[in-house]
Order: sequence, then structure tokens, then C-alpha cells
Amino acid sequence: MSFTTKIHDLAVFVEFLAGAGLAVIFHLLLHKPDVAYTIFGVGILLSLATYLLREDIEKNRRDLLEQYYKAHELTFALSQISDPECQARVQDLMAGSKRTIQMLQQGYIPLDESEFYLEGARCSEGACKRIKAVDPITSGWLTRGVLLNFYQANLRAMERGVSITRVFVTSREELIEPEIQKVLLTQFDDGIEVRIAFRDELPSASVNSGRSTESSCDFAIYDDQTATEVFPQSGTYFGRKACQAGAIEHCLRLYDLVEHSSHAVVLDDGQIILASDQIKLAA
Repeated sequence: MSFTTKIHDLAVFVEFLAGAGLAVIFHLLLHKPDVAYTIFGVGILLSLATYLLREDIEKNRRDLLEQYYKAHELTFALSQISDPECQARVQDLMAGSKRTIQMLQQGYIPLDESEFYLEGARCSEGACKRIKAVDPITSGWLTRGVLLNFYQANLRAMERGVSITRVFVTSREELIEPEIQKVLLTQFDDGIEVRIAFRDELPSASVNSGRSTESSCDFAIYDDQTATEVFPQSGTYFGRKACQAGAIEHCLRLYDLVEHSSHAVVLDDGQIILASDQIKLAA
């Protein structure tokens, strides 16, 4: 039993004795039994009322203290760190956590690399009409497990009638490399609408935003309802997912800019080339 509880019990006892004492005085000394009974009854009721009131106040105090300690648990833990080097490390961790919380407040879900491609595969499985994607072209499409599984989900979506347009961002020098051609041929033969966008032709807003979580040339939009985007700069997280209308509109505008700057491709003598280049060759 705590000291506070003892005080409360003692207060109830004192109130009861005061009411009973007054009742005895009126009954034995003043010979007014009716008044004595009234005082005794009112005294008991007041004692009960004050007891219940104190119990309610104490319960609310305990609840508030519990909520306060929960809300400031991290603050109390940080206040116990005295080593300067540890404090500096904690500040870095807190800054990263703050950025993550800010992303979550804006409706973005941060993802590491495995989670990112797993989420992309899930979105592909759930797509019903169209997938629009912009990707930097790499040879990893044919060798890395996370990309292979993601691509297989793309193919399953196409079997259900989902159309996929993928704009590959590259350079003219990279386009003719055998590994890059292999990636392009695979996706072209599988029925994906492949387009090529050269980095030096892209709008500056879509290449360099100056902020690691704002824009990139590696994202996908599923049925204009869900988007996944890779952060252009490396960090704790690889990318993010968003379903809010504002984030989707941002990705759609960026996709329109990139697609407008991209080139259609054709298959010519076993190689993927720009459709405009084929026209020039034919001329």
C-alpha cells in the first residue's frame, strides 16, 4: 500500500469520525436524536462522495502520468546519455528518424531494395489496365534475383491483359552495348512497349531535383493509382511507395515529360534501334 493510498484511507476515517462525533453530541448532549441521525447520514454520504472523488482524481492522475511517461520515454532515455560521442551518434539517428516520420506524414512508405521490388511485384499482380515505368537501363534485369522476380510479375500482368510501357533512360553510347541490347531485346520480344530516352535530352527537372526524395528517373505507376519510386541518391532507404493523389500526380507529370522526350524503337537485323534512325537509314 502506497503512502498516498494510506492518506486517502485516513482522510475517509477522519471524515467518518467527525460525522459520527457530531451525531453523538447532538444525540447525548443536546438530546436531539432526529438531528443526530440526519448529521450521521449526511456525514456518511459526504465521506462516500469525497472518497469516490479522490479515487477518480487518483485514477486520472495515474493515467496522465502513464501517458506522459510513454510520450516522453525516448526523451528520458536520451537524457541519460552523457558521453559526447554517443550524443552525437544519437543526434544522427534522430535526424534520420525525423526524415522517415516526415515521409510517412506525407503518405510515402519508405522501402529498402528488397521491399521495393517486392512491392513492385505486388503492384504488378494487382494491376488491371496499365503500368507506366521509367528505368535506367542496366544489365541487372537478366541476372539479379529481385529484378527477375519483379519482371516475371510484369509478364504475368501482361497475360491478364495489362499493357506495359517502359521508358529506358540511357545514353547513345550505352545503347549499342551487347548487354544493354540483350535487355532491350528480351523486353521487346515479350511484348512490352519499349521506348528510349537519352539523358542529355531529358528535361532538367526530371534529371536533377536537388533533393534525394523528390524526383528520379526510376519509377513506375500502376493503373494511375499507386506509384513506386527509387531515390536518386543512396541512403537508408532504396525507394518509396505512395498512393495519395498528390504523389501520383507528381509521378504522372514526370512520366509525361520523360515519355515526351523519348524515342520509339524498332527491331532491325537483330538489334534494337531508334525508329527515327531506321527511317534515316532507309532514306
